[in-house]
Amino acid sequence: MKVGIIRCMQTEDYCPGTTDFKAIREKTGVFEGVEEEIELIGFINCGGCPGKKVSLRIRELIRRGADTIAFASCIQKGTPIGYPCPFAKRMRDLAEKETKGEIQILDHTH
Repeated sequence: MKVGIIRCMQTEDYCPGTTDFKAIREKTGVFEGVEEEIELIGFINCGGCPGKKVSLRIRELIRRGADTIAFASCIQKGTPIGYPCPFAKRMRDLAEKETKGEIQILDHTH
C-alpha cells in the first residue's frame, strides 16, 4: 500500500502527525489487518477551509505514486483540537469524484 495522507490545515500548529505515522508503522487504526508493506508517499494539508484544494492535493499524491488516500483523523474525528471538519463530507465527495473509485480512500488514520 502506498498511502498519501491529507490532514487539516488548522491542526498543523498542534499536531506533527506522529500518531498517523505510528498507526502506519504499527499497522493500527485503519491500517490494522493490512498485510502488505505500507509506504508513506506524502503528508499534506487540505489547503485550508473549505477544502477546495483537496482535489489538487489528491492528484499530486497519486502522481507521486499513492494508491490509497487517507484523510487524517483530525478531519473526521477532530483530533487533537476537538473540532471535526465541517467540510469533511464535501472533501470525501471530491476525493471520490477525483479518483473515480480507482483509488482506495480511508476516512481516518487512527
